Amino acid sequence: MWMEPTSTIEDDSEALIRLENVSKRYDMNSIIVTALDSVDLQVDEGEFLVVLGPSGSGKTTLLNMIGALDSPTSGDISVAGMNITGAHRKELFAFRRRAVAFIFQSFNLFPGLTALENVQFAIDINKGDRSEAQHVLEEVGLGERERHFPHELSGGEQQRVAIARALATGNPVLLADEPTGELDFRTGVSILELLQEQVKSGKTVLVVTHNREISRVADRVVELSSGRIVSDGPSKGGRAAISDLHW
Repeated sequence: MWMEPTSTIEDDSEALIRLENVSKRYDMNSIIVTALDSVDLQVDEGEFLVVLGPSGSGKTTLLNMIGALDSPTSGDISVAGMNITGAHRKELFAFRRRAVAFIFQSFNLFPGLTALENVQFAIDINKGDRSEAQHVLEEVGLGERERHFPHELSGGEQQRVAIARALATGNPVLLADEPTGELDFRTGVSILELLQEQVKSGKTVLVVTHNREISRVADRVVELSSGRIVSDGPSKGGRAAISDLHW
């Protein structure tokens, strides 16, 4: 049964991310499917937020909305000072270049490029300094694997390259879709440690997952069910240390 969320959006102009009454509906052969239903949400700068929910709850749709990979049927979305609702394609392209970086569960690395070249590609898109690629690979512990192609790397190493690629953009918001979903526990923990380090450096991190254990390390947990927020607040039992996790 749906319950009123435990917190609602506030009139706070300093919120880095703001969604107001956002809904997303898809027309599937004359059947209307509601992926998000009147969602209100705000996220502050430097926050580590986990969006928790089962498959089909709307969490990936929510992430795609915030990253301007998809647009809402109704409602307004503002990120990093820009209202992206109804923006033109050219404006959205510029927004994605300067504001958000994605970390995908399936890594989405270019198979014909080395680890270093995959990171350099992101830098080139943002017209940045290519020399930063080596630095961010070292930051994620892959300084000695820069010449390896994705098929020569383990799943955890490929995810680290994907994180390095996101960090190389320098963008303030990291959007991670099930970043530990394809990884073993030990590797998953190392990925969470990397994400926590980014929060400490001032970035805002949003992770969507079905794994409730991961939500224990977040500053805040938003739980979705059938496209609606059913709870929003600190992790139950208080924030846990990564060393206390198990799954």
